[in-house]
Amino acid sequence: QVQLVESGGGLVQAGGSLRLSCAASGLTSSNYVLGWFRQVPGKVREFVAIISRSGDSTRYVDSVKGRFIISRDNAKNTVVLQMNSLKPDDTAVYFCGAVAIFVVESSKYEYWGQGTQVTVSS
Repeated sequence: QVQLVESGGGLVQAGGSLRLSCAASGLTSSNYVLGWFRQVPGKVREFVAIISRSGDSTRYVDSVKGRFIISRDNAKNTVVLQMNSLKPDDTAVYFCGAVAIFVVESSKYEYWGQGTQVTVSS
């Protein structure tokens, strides 16, 4: 059974940092592209960052470029999203997902975690 489990969310003041982790089980993460998405109530799930199988290629939504860093450790089957200089607009539930190809469309993702809440206060 495939499971993706996110952790690391919480409440932080604007300008602060959080480190989200996603642990994968039931699959070999090196066979998958991994991505982070976020969602607020009433809105569609938004792409945030993606990393290739080997970790040598990444992509970010423009609003987080220069502030967020995605990385992965295939030996530990984990993907991390380091979030710096957080803004209130970053408030959302953050999800990690796994997909076979390097795409940012959420509908293409095969597996999802349950999400972790990130709240940034002003």
